[in-house]
Amino acid sequence: MKKEPERIKLIKRVTVTGSIVNLILSFGKIIAGITGKSSAMLADGIHSLSDLVTDFIVLIFIGASGKERDKSHHYGHGKFETFATMLIGFALGLVGIGILWSGTAKIIRFASGETILKPGIIALYAALISIAAKEILFWYTFLAGKKTKSSALKANAWHHRSDAFSSVATALGISGALFLGESWRILDPLAGVIVSIFILKIGWDAAIPSIKELLESSLPSEVENAISDEIESTEGVLGFHNLRTRRIGEIIAVDVHIKVDKNLTVEVSHNIATEIENKLKRKFGENSHIGIHIEPFAGFN
Repeated sequence: MKKEPERIKLIKRVTVTGSIVNLILSFGKIIAGITGKSSAMLADGIHSLSDLVTDFIVLIFIGASGKERDKSHHYGHGKFETFATMLIGFALGLVGIGILWSGTAKIIRFASGETILKPGIIALYAALISIAAKEILFWYTFLAGKKTKSSALKANAWHHRSDAFSSVATALGISGALFLGESWRILDPLAGVIVSIFILKIGWDAAIPSIKELLESSLPSEVENAISDEIESTEGVLGFHNLRTRRIGEIIAVDVHIKVDKNLTVEVSHNIATEIENKLKRKFGENSHIGIHIEPFAGFN
């Protein structure tokens, strides 16, 4: 049995830690919402449950993404992580739409004369604890995502922060209802609507790059320009064309045709291609997939 890569171990450890925190917060906020008669806190607790869903998505797909290439996946399994990131983006979008819908409906009912119940102080305490816990969890997960270059982990980190944003809105709404009087209770759903827009933006930013990657979009122009510079600066390269790039999870794939002097030996031509491969791997990571096709340059006699 092959040893699991350290990168996958770290991602799993961080995600499991997050899921435990999310489980505790979810039940704590739901109980606080019920006992404190706060619909905002109850909704916030349900929102935290959505974080548990994304934690499971990461755990399920990240294990598959860490597998080495095989007969069925010649470029490895990095797309599993990309797919997980896309699912998290979609989950954030659904959460954002749900909060937007709920908040808007409450504002309309309040404008029609419906009274919003005064919440208990326990709901405010739960919101403040949630803000602190989720912000710590965000940084813990986000920094691990940067270290491992995991798009799924970074997307999940932003899901944690979206929960913190939701708790900020809940805390503001509950504070207004507790200390400013009945007419200010509209702050609860109003803040929720504002926060839902932030959550939708985070979901969009997570989903769109993943969708582009799954559709085999090329790498950004600045990355392709950097690749071109590395190729052109290699001694012996007289030109290149047919540059094709894409991303596979946390790694990149590059295919290119280079032109060399037709009078060079096969060994020398191969060494030029190897030098390009090594330069690109030093710049973009040792696991990068580099495919180089050598063509004779007929410009010299």
